[in-house]
Amino acid sequence: MQTPGTRTGAGAGTGSGAGAGTGSGAGAGTGSGAGAAASATDPSAALVIRGLRKSFSGRTVLDSLGFELRSGEFVALLGANGCGKSTALRCVAGLETPDDGTILIHGREVGGLRDAESAQLRRQTAMVFQQIHLVRRRSALDNVCAGALGRLPLRHSLTPILFPRELREEAMACLDRVGLADRAAEPAGRLSGGQQQRVAIARALCQRASIILADEPVSALDPSAAEQVVSLLADLARDQGLAVAAVLHQPGLAHRHADRIIGLRNGRVAVDAPVRALAPTDLDALYAPVEALTVTGPALGSPAGTLTVTTADAPRSPTGALTVATDALHSPPESSP
Repeated sequence: MQTPGTRTGAGAGTGSGAGAGTGSGAGAGTGSGAGAAASATDPSAALVIRGLRKSFSGRTVLDSLGFELRSGEFVALLGANGCGKSTALRCVAGLETPDDGTILIHGREVGGLRDAESAQLRRQTAMVFQQIHLVRRRSALDNVCAGALGRLPLRHSLTPILFPRELREEAMACLDRVGLADRAAEPAGRLSGGQQQRVAIARALCQRASIILADEPVSALDPSAAEQVVSLLADLARDQGLAVAAVLHQPGLAHRHADRIIGLRNGRVAVDAPVRALAPTDLDALYAPVEALTVTGPALGSPAGTLTVTTADAPRSPTGALTVATDALHSPPESSP
């Protein structure tokens, strides 16, 4: 990562080469096929996801998900609640373990490395959360310095008093990059929500990460603060050549600041295109409710039989239908002994 404030020349148009089908090729659920596909990707891709699958308690959240994130590009992840946006980022950061699929960071497969090597590679990614996770009683500067704990010797990481002078200077530069150098000595708990989120972004810069993954970073902020934070993330991508992906629930923010929008539905990529190629109405399908249920079979008061409930939006069911024995619907509850 470049020193905060430097410019790499990564233009806002870096996302224009994102084809609308980058996620569609992830249907192959095997890791080996995903790795072969990744070998032909753009060398500027900082992050490649192929065939990612993840389930919780039998419910599929990621269903052969695949997309790429390039250096110098700001990508907005959109979609309804539960479509897999946050889970995808957490799998990349190592906070969740995928059931299947391939994750490559700068061309290296995370799952194919030893634990120490994998941890070192994952330090190239920094998470920014909705819950900001700052130490409220510590100064903004101390919180930013904490981004470097992964590379500090143990003797320098036990307490902020032991942080080296060089680290404090770097952290101050990171605070200056997010516009908060004048608040360096102020306890984080006294800052506004938008300022705290900018401190968290400065901490990610101090981590020297090349990929920033922001999970709903502005969901708890007012519109003005949200605009500032999303604009900052976009500037960091373009000015410092970082690869930035942010989960957003505001399509308007995505259209104003992102280079590319990836829309998820049912754990799959439904939209992947440069912002300039999308109209606001193109994203409506991401938030459309599940289609109305169609019920076929005997009436509920009829003798035992089957009741079939069908919806057209049921990609995870082989038949798209749920069949229930109607006698179970009418059986009286078992009496207690």
